[in-house]
Amino acid sequence: LLSQFDPDNTGYISTEKFRSLLQRHGSELDPHKLEVLLALADSNSEGRICYQDFVNLMSNKRSNSFRQAILQGNRRLCSKALLEETGLSLSQRLIRHVAYETLPREIDRKWYYDSYTCCPPPWFMITITIVAFFLYNGVMLDRFVLQVTHPLYLKNALLYHPQLRAQAWRYLTYIFMHAGIEHLGLNVVLQLLVGVPLEMVHGAARISFVYVAGVVAGSLAVSVADMTAPVVGSSGGVYALVSAHLANIVMNWSGMKCQFKLLRMAVALICMSFEFGRAVWLRFHPSAYPPCPHPSFMAHLGGVMVGITLGVIILRNYEQRLQDQTLWWIFFSIYVIFVLFAIFWNIFAYSLLDLKLPPPP
Repeated sequence: LLSQFDPDNTGYISTEKFRSLLQRHGSELDPHKLEVLLALADSNSEGRICYQDFVNLMSNKRSNSFRQAILQGNRRLCSKALLEETGLSLSQRLIRHVAYETLPREIDRKWYYDSYTCCPPPWFMITITIVAFFLYNGVMLDRFVLQVTHPLYLKNALLYHPQLRAQAWRYLTYIFMHAGIEHLGLNVVLQLLVGVPLEMVHGAARISFVYVAGVVAGSLAVSVADMTAPVVGSSGGVYALVSAHLANIVMNWSGMKCQFKLLRMAVALICMSFEFGRAVWLRFHPSAYPPCPHPSFMAHLGGVMVGITLGVIILRNYEQRLQDQTLWWIFFSIYVIFVLFAIFWNIFAYSLLDLKLPPPP
């Protein structure tokens, strides 16, 4: 239809013709999309609209040029906020709640509310929590958690152990084992309460990347900074997600309209501090299997560093592709350099430093 207003096939139409088209067919569009299109027309100073921007909008994609235009058009949005809409179903209220929990700008909340279809569902966080933790530990190990005093604790094929660092899968699989029911409980609660809404908004690919990057950074941080200790638990991935989410709230404090945001931040910080303090205490507590110490707490710090660097960039750019962000590439390069450094450290440093490692389990 737009091609009728562009006989010269330039890829653009004038804003006047675009407005007339919206007036004629606006009743056929979702009101949120119509509002965004009007904002796009109002913000355009060149007097023309890109046809591809219209196609991107209708297909739930946004280009950089569209993003730049809508940043200005956001000032002209005059209809009521999404939070004020009434008569919504339970699922619609849930989607709206998630939008206000995670997105700082009203235009993004409306965009997300209009385009979210729950297809696919937030499968990654649910799968990694239920299947990995409960099915593996419950069915395969015949128990939901392995205490650090359990005979199978060090003999488990999942945890990271400094003597077995050549077995590369352990840098990831250590997340499926926890040092006590309280360790497992706090990680599962934080993972579900924070991870599932984030995945609903940002998708499984981005959230799984932040989570896995935090997990890998956690085990590598242990291998570099706490070289004689094993590590268990999903704290690296969980802390990456939670710290990224909290940092995003702080950076966009005025735009975040989630209820009780200060209280929720305080609760999250208290839970994280409690779990981290417990990990520090456990690390220096006398081990049940000397000379092997208890698990390290450095994985928590590795996850936090990933969260406030890579994670923040991912969460604050809901509508723009990651590869378009210069800061993203800077932080990603730093992360890759750290991973390469840690790999070479694991290959050479242990023998050069002549450390006395605990015996293999």
